[in-house]
Amino acid sequence: MPPKRSKTGKRTEKILERLNARYPIVKTQLNHNNAFQLLAATILSAQCTDRQVNLVTGELFKQLKTPEDFADAPIGTIETLIRSTGFYKNKARHLKNCGRHLIEFFDGKVPETLEDLVTLPGVGRKTANVVRGAIYGVPAMVVDTHVARISRRLGLTGNTNPEKIEFDLMEVIPEHRWNDFSLWLIYFGREICFARKPACPECFLADLCPWPEKTTG
Repeated sequence: MPPKRSKTGKRTEKILERLNARYPIVKTQLNHNNAFQLLAATILSAQCTDRQVNLVTGELFKQLKTPEDFADAPIGTIETLIRSTGFYKNKARHLKNCGRHLIEFFDGKVPETLEDLVTLPGVGRKTANVVRGAIYGVPAMVVDTHVARISRRLGLTGNTNPEKIEFDLMEVIPEHRWNDFSLWLIYFGREICFARKPACPECFLADLCPWPEKTTG
């Protein structure tokens, strides 16, 4: 089956070319050794930095390794291990219930399809797409805070709802670039296009960026 055709304009093509040149090799920054670890780490990454999540999962995955481990662990144990990621009570509940759900419905295996992944407790489209792209190599458009913010600034979407942004980007970014594009914007957001005081004068996309609040010096 040929790749899905997108409505990629010349300006967008230039943006993609420059992002690729700047970040030729990209991958998720969440440490993991298997699909379940990435799933758990991505759940923990909500409103938490990848760096902090990696500090936590280093010890977490020594003690709790499988969906069965999380399903059987006392909720207080999970809360203690993940406390520093924030919102730890909700996240602990999600991880425990996610383990149970995987055992009951998927034989303890992390499913591949978006439809199956989003049935897991604590898993929305963003988390599902992280797993689909990084583990299964499926073209998936991950919309986190960096992607949402920067795609609006670049004029690639006018929406604020993450799901609407995802579909907007899927229309203008070639399908074979979806995984890389999400990661490019994450790298770019951490290096230059900050939420507050972006480094516009140093930006390699400045001449292609229509953001009205863009600064030049």
